[in-house]
Amino acid sequence: MSFQSPVEIPGVSNMDFLRMACNARRSTLGLTELGPLEFYGFLSPKLAMLNMDPKFLDRNVNEGFSGGEKKRNEILQLAVLEADLAILDEIDSGLDVDALQDVAKAVNGLLTTKNAVLMITHYQRLLDSIKPTYVHIMENGRIVRTGNASLAKQLEEGGYRAIADV
Repeated sequence: MSFQSPVEIPGVSNMDFLRMACNARRSTLGLTELGPLEFYGFLSPKLAMLNMDPKFLDRNVNEGFSGGEKKRNEILQLAVLEADLAILDEIDSGLDVDALQDVAKAVNGLLTTKNAVLMITHYQRLLDSIKPTYVHIMENGRIVRTGNASLAKQLEEGGYRAIADV
């Protein structure tokens, strides 16, 4: 699960955090844990996918990170965990155009027929890059409409009144 505002974890490097999380999941799945060198080999393509400098791994988790760095870090965590289900809360929040494209490319690269991503967003710009299978519109804590990607475009163009009248 990603958060709109991820917390900082002072004193814990990204490398250690990611390797411990990865190995905990691998252990749960009955797989052997990855040593530091094996893990770095596993991690390197995921860093490249997000256009992240490997020096980033030496920094403490989210400590002093910009909004874009926090979002990239969350997607890196998702890539490392190889989650079956991810809930991404406003991953487009605070991202510039380039960072949004990198994050969208990474999320698209993580999607398979064996996993699912539930994204929460208020903006079409994310959905222009990550094509949803379903769009659910919520109002007062309830799903009031469900459709395909065209429903999000309809909402963006005409607001809630446009979808309420249909």
